[in-house]
Amino acid sequence: MAFAQCDYVLYGKAFDIIKVSGDVDLESTDDIRNHLDRVTIYEIKSTSKEKVTADFRGYFFSLSTAELLVAQTLGDRYRFAFVNTRTRTHVDLALREVMARARGIYPTWSIQF
Repeated sequence: MAFAQCDYVLYGKAFDIIKVSGDVDLESTDDIRNHLDRVTIYEIKSTSKEKVTADFRGYFFSLSTAELLVAQTLGDRYRFAFVNTRTRTHVDLALREVMARARGIYPTWSIQF
């Protein structure tokens, strides 16, 4: 609600976790809205493949339209955490950084009945 009240789009299925810096009462929409700069939204992309390097070069992943829209709307308040559960390495990137690293973008549609 706090994000919507500040004219930000935030779909519940477009993120996995939030990171809060400093004190924010997550039970209070008003407090979240007043401290929105302390809240970062994260989408986690994970793999357990050994061949994925520490910088995730060559890693292939999907990005939903909802994730893209929210990332564009929130800017640096929305981040991607790329995690290799086997090697315990991770990379934290904003959308602009993801796009700067992209070697290919393949548009697709996913449909659920």
